[in-house]
Amino acid sequence: MNQSLLKQRPSLTIVRRIKAPPAKIYAALTQPEMVSRWWGDGGPVLTAELDPRVGGSFRIAFQSLNGETHECSGDYRQVETDRRLVFSWSWISTPERVSEVDIVLRPIPEGTEMTLTHAQFFDEAARDLHSQGWEYGLDRLTALVMGE
Repeated sequence: MNQSLLKQRPSLTIVRRIKAPPAKIYAALTQPEMVSRWWGDGGPVLTAELDPRVGGSFRIAFQSLNGETHECSGDYRQVETDRRLVFSWSWISTPERVSEVDIVLRPIPEGTEMTLTHAQFFDEAARDLHSQGWEYGLDRLTALVMGE
């Protein structure tokens, strides 16, 4: 078997069609006051610091519904306003486990096709947990941008 295939780490891809323009979705991904309205599992966002430019960083801390506090952070690697965001991702509890998120926003007649790829997970369990988290968060993001 090819050695590069053996070293490939788990990833996930989620594609959503959202009835909102790319600019509105991009704002929900990059403006702290909007991120605070959809991030997490419904518990409060404690901190949302975002500097969406190449070399800029983000840090988001939130409390889950079960009372636990979580914090993730990363650095922006690619930023194309209203089109694409690529950033590193790690949790404060496991800073050595760095993964990468790539979000592409493509205009379509009914709004936007959003493709989120989160790659380089430590293992399949981490991928599965992130998949659940992203699905729930994107449901909330969709409701936010369609409701405004």
